[in-house]
Amino acid sequence: MELIGYGIIALKIIVSISILNVWLLQKNKATKWRGGTAKTIFEEFEVYGFSKQFCYIIGTLKVALALILLISIQLDALTLIGSLGLSLLLFGSILAHIKIKDIWYKSFPAFLFIVLNLIIAYSAF
Repeated sequence: MELIGYGIIALKIIVSISILNVWLLQKNKATKWRGGTAKTIFEEFEVYGFSKQFCYIIGTLKVALALILLISIQLDALTLIGSLGLSLLLFGSILAHIKIKDIWYKSFPAFLFIVLNLIIAYSAF
């Protein structure tokens, strides 16, 4: 395997673990990245004007897509599903931050992970 291939594997791991961390381990913890003044992921969705059920749907999709991205290390055919699916959801995150007029830096993680996911997707071609 080429060095680029190892780099893409590293990106898949970084993106996946980061998404899983946010949605499974850090969901009830305050961070400087949360929208508005929210302390938990549920509060953040409330700030955006979304329901708790919508939070569960998005969380389930993000966790599933992060796992798909991890599995794509072995099954390349899943790469585009995981990376482009996460990119779409992360773009929605940026729009939610814009909707409530958040400070720009709160959108930075979503923007960064979109860029990483697009690099991963590009590598699949």
